Amino acid sequence: MEFKDGSIIYPLPDENLLSDKESKWRVNLPVEYREFIKRYNGGTPIKDSFTCNNHTYAIDRFLCILKVTGEREDEYYDIGVVRTQLEERIVFDEDLVGTELLPIAVLFAGDFVCLDFRNNSEEPIVCVWNHEESSDLNPVTYMVSNNFEEFLSLLTE
Repeated sequence: MEFKDGSIIYPLPDENLLSDKESKWRVNLPVEYREFIKRYNGGTPIKDSFTCNNHTYAIDRFLCILKVTGEREDEYYDIGVVRTQLEERIVFDEDLVGTELLPIAVLFAGDFVCLDFRNNSEEPIVCVWNHEESSDLNPVTYMVSNNFEEFLSLLTE
């Protein structure tokens, strides 16, 4: 997979940071996604478009996983920071402990690509979260693919 020069955000996450985030979010990231984020953390792909629900979407950039300190501008793209900003708009049940939708990429115009753990905590599907149609405790999503690897295969220029 190719990425725009200078778009990958360093330092790349290591196994310890990924494990810490998984524990905090109460999910197990798919192996394919773990390997992807360890190489392309926050990158902007050259092949950035995909079709879902009769609409073509463009990825602005994949989100990253960082040790957030509040000292870097690119922390704005950290999954945990984005997750906190979206708060109850990506939650279906306020009493649930853990993560149902995990944003992994920013789309043009404010939507996000998410890993959707609702039906399978080990193999999440990939969906688009629609920011305009979603409200607190009522996220609106559209399924894109059965898994992360399949999602990557859908990307075109």
